[in-house]
Amino acid sequence: MKAATRELFKRIFSVLKPPPDMTLSQWADEKRVLSKKNSAEPGRWKTSKAPYQREIMDAISDVAIQKVVVMSAAQIGKTDGFILNPIGYYMDYDPSPIMVIQPNLQMGESFSKDRLSPMIQDTPALREKVSDKTKNSGNTILHKEFPGGNITIVGANSPSGLRSRSVRILLADEIDAYPATAGKEGDPLLLVSKRLTTFWNKKEVFISTPTIKGASRIEIEFENSTQEIWNVPCPACGEFQPLEWAQVNFDKNNLDEINYTCQKCGAVSSETEWKELFVKGKFVSRFPERTVRGFYLNSLASLFVEWREIVEKFLIANEEKKKGNVEMLKVWTNTEMAQTWEEEGYEIADDELFMRREKYNCEVPNGVFVLTAGIDTQDDRFEIEVVGWGIEHESWGIKYQIIYGDLKQQDVWDKLDDFLNQTFIRADGTKMKIFRACMDAGGHFFNEVCKFCKVRFSRGIFPIRGRAGSDVPYIPRGSKNNRANTPLFTLGVDTGKGLIYQRLSIENEGANYCHFPSNKDRGYTAEYFKGLTSERRVLTYRKGISQFVWKPKQNWTKRNEPLDCRNYAQAALEISGVVLKKKDENTAVAAGSGKRRKRQTRSGGI
Repeated sequence: MKAATRELFKRIFSVLKPPPDMTLSQWADEKRVLSKKNSAEPGRWKTSKAPYQREIMDAISDVAIQKVVVMSAAQIGKTDGFILNPIGYYMDYDPSPIMVIQPNLQMGESFSKDRLSPMIQDTPALREKVSDKTKNSGNTILHKEFPGGNITIVGANSPSGLRSRSVRILLADEIDAYPATAGKEGDPLLLVSKRLTTFWNKKEVFISTPTIKGASRIEIEFENSTQEIWNVPCPACGEFQPLEWAQVNFDKNNLDEINYTCQKCGAVSSETEWKELFVKGKFVSRFPERTVRGFYLNSLASLFVEWREIVEKFLIANEEKKKGNVEMLKVWTNTEMAQTWEEEGYEIADDELFMRREKYNCEVPNGVFVLTAGIDTQDDRFEIEVVGWGIEHESWGIKYQIIYGDLKQQDVWDKLDDFLNQTFIRADGTKMKIFRACMDAGGHFFNEVCKFCKVRFSRGIFPIRGRAGSDVPYIPRGSKNNRANTPLFTLGVDTGKGLIYQRLSIENEGANYCHFPSNKDRGYTAEYFKGLTSERRVLTYRKGISQFVWKPKQNWTKRNEPLDCRNYAQAALEISGVVLKKKDENTAVAAGSGKRRKRQTRSGGI
């Protein structure tokens, strides 16, 4: 529909059907009932308990606004306020075809069962509109009809669901978790937007906590909006200002008193004093002339969470960062501060790792409690790395071995079996076997690898295939969908590489630190370290969608088997489920296995 024709229809229908005189917040306060099943305070909805929700909800019901974007923290009530309340409003007051998009179909089903159905049953204004207890063509988990409209729930990974129906109201939840493409049909949001083109009064609501800077969809949407930030008046001077983490004051040894410093007058006031004035808060827009309304909220603005909880999560995440694990701080930044995480460029200098090698005076250092192996399969050789793991993922390279031979001949497979079955001696005399091993089955010998691993499954040797993509989970469930009928794991290799590079960047011995031997017979040559650090992670764009990919370093043309082997050995530990935690000076507890490993006892073997 051309723009001129659309504008004509808009004028005609605006006369035939005047804009609703009840706003979404008014409808919610008058009719919405919170269910006992998923609310800490069931009963009548009160927008006053979360005053920042009012303006956002009313923007959603404003017929003059086509698109609303909400970039927010996790604990601000966005599902109830900006997904469920609009559904109820457009079911009861302004009947329309509605589509709700969840990141995947499973989450869509959970949303329908756990959130939507309880709202319908517990809200009298909605209860009689949908026979929610009776399954028929007009009432299924993912599709519900009501007088004048319907609700369709789809997963962003389902192209057929996204293009199946025309809709007027689009509610897209957690868009940063959407896949880059729905099957092979392109961006899910672009795909579904084609279903709204026939409605002059269409509405799009995009909601999400942000993720990675440069790749966050909600950040891009927010940057192209009015950019409205929640502001609260200072208890001392009355000046309105956004709530920012930098102004929070606390003593990590005493969290009973947490204060906030005014950016304008410098007065220090308590959490209670600030929150008492939240009812006077307002959104301040940076670009009021823009047509897309965009709202930003972090968890400091929430009345559902105490500041102490936010501070405690930060302290834990910060301690983990010191150990080399930035994931918790990344999650805190996204879900509490509603800010994107700016990834550091992942590129490690091979010569620095080579220079920090150390002399082992034993085969296996005493800090090692578990041995794993990663095997890369090439047409003319196997490359294997044995890695020792200690408390909190501190690791020791034990041996890097290349076994040359024709993989069509049995003798090279026998040599591999002998290598994996050998016994290693720890410094205190403990005999150790390789606990778990992952073997690459992605080359020209898929069936042979699967057969080799099948008869050694009881020894913990698993076939794996790598799959690229930042959204691919590192360790999914195993599948037996192969000729050998043996468990095959498809690893998210990009996730694994990111974890390896984080650990390689740790400079102080302890949690996540990587040790390497200088002993000449161990295989840790300069060439090994070049292969281990042969790739770098870069932000790129494919069909207009930003994504992180791993590429070879500039001028590097050789292969990266050492990186793959370390990735597989690391994955073998993750598959085992063993997490070593320190109990006392001579004892490590293997969390998840229910077993205690002592220096004086033998580790599990194959």
